[in-house]
Amino acid sequence: MTNYTSISQRLHESLRNYIASKKPGEKLLSEPYLAKQLGVSRATLREAMRTFEIQGVIRRRQGDGTYVNHPSHVIESGLEILESIETMAQRIGLEVKMGELSVEIRPATLEESAALGIPSTSRVMQIIRVMHADGRPVAYLVDILPEKVLNPEELKKDFTGSVLDLLLHRGAPSLISSRCEISLATATHEVARALEIQRGDGIQQFMSYLYTSEGQVVDYSISYFSPGYFRFHVIRRLGELNNSIQSEATPSSEASNAGR
Repeated sequence: MTNYTSISQRLHESLRNYIASKKPGEKLLSEPYLAKQLGVSRATLREAMRTFEIQGVIRRRQGDGTYVNHPSHVIESGLEILESIETMAQRIGLEVKMGELSVEIRPATLEESAALGIPSTSRVMQIIRVMHADGRPVAYLVDILPEKVLNPEELKKDFTGSVLDLLLHRGAPSLISSRCEISLATATHEVARALEIQRGDGIQQFMSYLYTSEGQVVDYSISYFSPGYFRFHVIRRLGELNNSIQSEATPSSEASNAGR
C-alpha cells in the first residue's frame, strides 16, 4: 500500500512539474509518449491526469489532445446570494462574453411542466447559450421559462446572456428567491462539444428554480461549469444543538466575575 502510494505521489509530482513548465494553451505530449517517458501504463497516467482535469489545470479536447489551462481569474462566490455569472465576473475584473445562443419555443416536457408548475400541455421558451472567458467556453447554460414570461424580441437587444439580470432589470415578474440543487454530472455529447471537453467527463451541475413573490417558479435552469474557472462556497452557521452545547461550556459573565 505504501509503495503504491509513493508511486502515485511521484507520478502526480512529475505531472505537476511537467504541466507547470508549459504555457497556458500549450498542448501536452500524447498519452502514449508521456506514459512511456514517465514509466507508467496509459491507464495509470489517464487516472492521474483526471485529477488535474477536475482541478481545471488541464483540459482534453475530443480527438485533438490535452492542453494546459491556467485561468487568469477564478470566479469565486458564496451561494447565499443569488447573482449572475456576469455580476460575479465583473466583481473580479474578468470579462465574459456570450457565445452561441439558441432560443426555441416548444411544448414543455413532463419534467419541465412539473418543475414550473404549469399544465403539461403548456409551451415553454428554451434559452441555451455558452459563456466564454479567456477565449474559451466556461459555462453551458439552459433556461426554461413559461412561454409568455419573455418576448423573443427582448433577447435581441442588450441581452448579455443572463436571464436573471434581464428579469431584474425589467422589474417584472417580482423575484424573491431561488432554490439550487448542486451535483456532479457527466458531460453529454452536446455539453462536451460546447465546452470543448470529453463526453462523460465529470462536470459541476446546478439545477435551479427561480421563484416570484407569489411563489411561482418562473425559470427552471440547468447550468454546467467548466473545472478551474469557478469556486463556490457556502457560509454555514451552527445548529441549535451546537449553540446550546457551546453556551453550556462557556461560563456566564456573573460566574466569571464571581470567580475574580
